[in-house]
Amino acid sequence: MATKITMGMTTWTEHPVLIHNEQRPVTLNEYAQYFPTVEVDTFFYALPQMSTIQNWLSMVPESFQFIIKANQGMTLHRRGQEKGEVEQLFAQYRKTISPLIASGQLKTILFQFPPYFDSSVADIEYLRMVRSWLGDLPVAVELRNNSWYRPGVIDSLIGYCRDLDFTLVAADEPHDQVTTVPFKLVTTNPNLVMLRLHGRNKQGWANQDKSWRKTRTLYKYSHDELASFMQAINHLQPQPNEVCIIFNNNSGGDAAPNALELQKMMGINFTGLAPRSPEQLDLF
Repeated sequence: MATKITMGMTTWTEHPVLIHNEQRPVTLNEYAQYFPTVEVDTFFYALPQMSTIQNWLSMVPESFQFIIKANQGMTLHRRGQEKGEVEQLFAQYRKTISPLIASGQLKTILFQFPPYFDSSVADIEYLRMVRSWLGDLPVAVELRNNSWYRPGVIDSLIGYCRDLDFTLVAADEPHDQVTTVPFKLVTTNPNLVMLRLHGRNKQGWANQDKSWRKTRTLYKYSHDELASFMQAINHLQPQPNEVCIIFNNNSGGDAAPNALELQKMMGINFTGLAPRSPEQLDLF
């Protein structure tokens, strides 16, 4: 069976190219007319109301899927939590996302760990706790500490992710920085391989002032860079059921144009999208 390729972006509001460059937030329904999946970071900051999630589901086709971030308490961005407190948060999280699970529209839960989450015994053990607390729900893990990618450790990490049925995210970012990890595309979960493309803005990545969030993902991928991702995906072995590519280079509005360009390069037609609004029919 051929691998299914899906693409999307982080958040649906920030992609003006999808609405004739109108200066307003893009609606979820408008976004779902072009892409079959979206990554939502709302959950990282606070758990939304279940009614909010049900409202999202009402705006998209049944085949549309959500990648949702784990809450910051679950990724240990909050230090010094009691184990029981964390376990309780996991239980609350599972309850909150039940509409997505029930409708079959949860693609995966994304754990983007902080840079200080490293390959220590305690953090390795924590990954096992994540699996036990989430049962058989799909989980993707993005690690941001170089210690996981050292020779001798990376092979163990890949095996460990396979044992736990985790998708190990291949992150593209400026690679020669202390605070970044190498791009490693590997199938650790037969159902889903995931790329998260943050851009390669070295200056923005290293910049820690108050504009850091804006400048970090200010980057437009070139045709050749997109072609290299296509090549990596085509040569991936073993081939999973699905490869999902998430563009996070939102700051300058480049995520959607880059995704549409890669889609065209790969000759992919997304099926089951939301019906196009009349004014959108001539857009691309």
